[in-house]
Amino acid sequence: MSLLEVQSRIADSCKKAGRKPGEVMLVAVTKSQPTEKIIAFLEQGHRIFGENRVQEATEKFMALREKYPDIELHFIGRLQTNKAKDAVRIFDVIETVDGVKLAEELAHEMQRQKRNLPCFIQVNTGDEKQKGGVSPAELEGLFLFCTKQVRLPVEGLMCIPPAHEIPDLHFALLRNLAQSLGLKKMSMGMSADFDSAIRYGATHVRIGTALFDIT
Repeated sequence: MSLLEVQSRIADSCKKAGRKPGEVMLVAVTKSQPTEKIIAFLEQGHRIFGENRVQEATEKFMALREKYPDIELHFIGRLQTNKAKDAVRIFDVIETVDGVKLAEELAHEMQRQKRNLPCFIQVNTGDEKQKGGVSPAELEGLFLFCTKQVRLPVEGLMCIPPAHEIPDLHFALLRNLAQSLGLKKMSMGMSADFDSAIRYGATHVRIGTALFDIT
């Protein structure tokens, strides 16, 4: 699908859910995509992108920001603590906070670099061992540590449902968890399931395949 087609689908899904299209942010996932494809989106006016590797994002977006300074870059991959310094430097939103050590390091770097970046806590809604994210049972503890002890600016929750399960159950769970913590932002929904995620209140949808696998 083209950028316009994806934007139209988001608008249609919002309308069906009784929501305004402006309530849902499209994060175009550009991992492994060449710079020329990103430039094509920038030329169409899109500014919000997601990357899951710090080094790759640095190589692509540092130069692009010279011409497009209003780019908003989201980190959506598993972040190692030793990459926190560079992540705070290059990204504008961190969507995958999933542990105490990472929260401490991010808070330290934000203070040192004087960059107060919005953060999301990633929740492993399926309790998958191979996937990042805090378990639902441990979420409240991590949230309180982030917000009370290290003053990390947590604004929402993020999840990636198990590939072979109905995503609606996970979206509903994340919505309930967000509501219990008083958080209004939810990053959930990708190319195959963002329509469903919007029904459950997603404020951010991370879409790559639908945008770039154009046949």
